[in-house]
Amino acid sequence: MSTDIDIGIEKGQREKIAEGLKRLLADSYTLYLQTHNFHWNVTGPQFRELHLMFEEHYTELAQAVDDIAERIRTLGVAAPGTYKEFARLSSVEEVEGVPSAETMLELLTKGHEQVVKTCREVLKVADSGDDESTLALVSDRMRIHEKTAWMLRASQR
Repeated sequence: MSTDIDIGIEKGQREKIAEGLKRLLADSYTLYLQTHNFHWNVTGPQFRELHLMFEEHYTELAQAVDDIAERIRTLGVAAPGTYKEFARLSSVEEVEGVPSAETMLELLTKGHEQVVKTCREVLKVADSGDDESTLALVSDRMRIHEKTAWMLRASQR
């Protein structure tokens, strides 16, 4: 039985696509942690609304990181899985302390917008490798992050 991957995408191209997906995974995981942190620590007059919204967002992100990591593995590359690797790969800035609810909304909006930008970069690489599966995954992720950023912007005063 062969363990070689023969899905119509050559190894070098699979590795390039996986590198982009690693950045997307790191961005998504960093945003997941940030959203979960804000869910736990939000206060103020919008507490209930934001607490519940953040829970919806981090729950969706938890599934997303699994989907992205599994796509990396499908391409034959090891998925990153440590804080150190995620910190090195992520473009989403970490937050110190506990910001105000309004600042949380601004930071999460920027985080989702950054993930959209990362998605756009990965789409280019996946397209050049004729990787329709990655294109579909990343296009779906981009749409979700664009919508989430819109919802967060609409929640700001």
